Amino acid sequence: MTEDHPPSTTSAMPPTAPVEGQFCHVFPRCDEAGLVRLAELLALKLKTGDAVALIGDLGAGKTTLARALIRALIGDPNAEVPSPTFPLAQDYTTPRLLVRHYDFYRLGGPDDVAELGFDEAIREGAAIVEWPERAWSALPVDRIEIAIESSDAGDSCRCVTLTGRGAAAAKGARIVELADFLGDLPLADAWADATVAYLQGDASPRAYARIVAGGSHSAILMDAPRMPDGPPVRDGLPYSRIAHLAEDVGPFVAIAQHLAAADLSVPAILASDLDAGLLLIEDLGDLTFARALAAGDSQHDLWQAALGPLARLHGAPLPAGLATYDARALTIECELVVDWMWPAVTGEPATESVRAAYAEAWRPLLARVADRPENIVLRDYHSPNLMWLPDRVGHRRVGILDFQDAVAGPAAYDVVSLLQDARLDVAADLERGLLDEHVATLAAAGRITDTQAFRTDYAILGAQRASKILGIFVRLSRRDGKHGYLAHLPRISDYLERNLSHPALADVRRWYDTHLPAARRSALPKPASRGGPA
Repeated sequence: MTEDHPPSTTSAMPPTAPVEGQFCHVFPRCDEAGLVRLAELLALKLKTGDAVALIGDLGAGKTTLARALIRALIGDPNAEVPSPTFPLAQDYTTPRLLVRHYDFYRLGGPDDVAELGFDEAIREGAAIVEWPERAWSALPVDRIEIAIESSDAGDSCRCVTLTGRGAAAAKGARIVELADFLGDLPLADAWADATVAYLQGDASPRAYARIVAGGSHSAILMDAPRMPDGPPVRDGLPYSRIAHLAEDVGPFVAIAQHLAAADLSVPAILASDLDAGLLLIEDLGDLTFARALAAGDSQHDLWQAALGPLARLHGAPLPAGLATYDARALTIECELVVDWMWPAVTGEPATESVRAAYAEAWRPLLARVADRPENIVLRDYHSPNLMWLPDRVGHRRVGILDFQDAVAGPAAYDVVSLLQDARLDVAADLERGLLDEHVATLAAAGRITDTQAFRTDYAILGAQRASKILGIFVRLSRRDGKHGYLAHLPRISDYLERNLSHPALADVRRWYDTHLPAARRSALPKPASRGGPA
């Protein structure tokens, strides 16, 4: 652990006293591998606006930790990370965010920090600061501090104190929870030298990382802390309760066990801390449906294979305690397009008359498909959550990743989720052909007796789902700064048009044609950037 400066004569301790809400944890015996592990866990949580202050004397290990953190963010353990000693600042463009690595040792004081573009770095990305004691007052109050000192455990170990100040306190606490969970794994010695690498997640607050030991032994870490209830939006209840969304990892574990018992390919649960919202699950690899398609596999064959698990689940016994997809849940999802797309398109909230007309057009349709616990509905059964496992046989070739929000409801829902994929184009003729095959398969097995009723359900649920997703993708852009989701609006709008062509949806079609026609739905401009990529 080496650094390039003479010993500091300035106190390494920050000038701010402990405050309410501050989090502090000591790792008393941390060797170089431990510093790298800490950096990898910090990399999982680092976001735009974050500042990390590294405190310690010459040779303490600040640069070791900073390099490991930057390499983890880049995703390359061998990336060149030169010391910023002489340029004072070094920029890195990583897949998730911009990072600027600072060395404040040669600064004259806090006034010099502005000349290094520190405020801009925090606004547009994250900052890592060595020798922060030269300019404490220039750093944001909300920050992560990591102090590295000598340890009684020997020359190769350090005593590391991680402090989260202000809004960063929760982030610091979560990093320690992750470290404790990994340290307490069954056969923990087998994971002792494992690397921890960020994985791109979904649109939810959940986060994922791949844990790799020995170059081949791997698993997936799911980081899903319990989500606090949001504000009440209707009948004194938050949106998550009305829409029956999972608020912790318990439903994921329960549904995974149910699907595994049905002989479907889902990740096995290797270790869990349900209270902390942490799971270690089986790694099903990287071959998503999108990657398999890009590699040359037939879309017809992939999507046809994905209908196999749905046929297997059709009419099968339901797990105990599963909520029913009721009219209230279907309605509040459907209204997201009015809540979010309407004001984005028109510049103002929808009037009561517009909302009432929308609700009235949907009411009989949602009443038809609601409160029908005939099937388990996985809800997000589409390409981002499906893995291609060609070494397995039959329906087990399809790996299923996302199912914690499962409900009991109409069997057509997951079929339309697959055949009207939100992230990848499914041509109308391919959709039609696969739907015909699936309906014929179910009818031949005696699982459905009224094929036209199934097709009507399919169109209603397709329009409901498309309306929901249009609203969610606009919300992700406008509220969360994830503007990449806007690129999917034309596809979702096209699916909506397909569903609206069904005679049963005539009233909903009239509302859309009058208020949000296809041309307006597909041409939503990207607002000023406020956050990271989708």
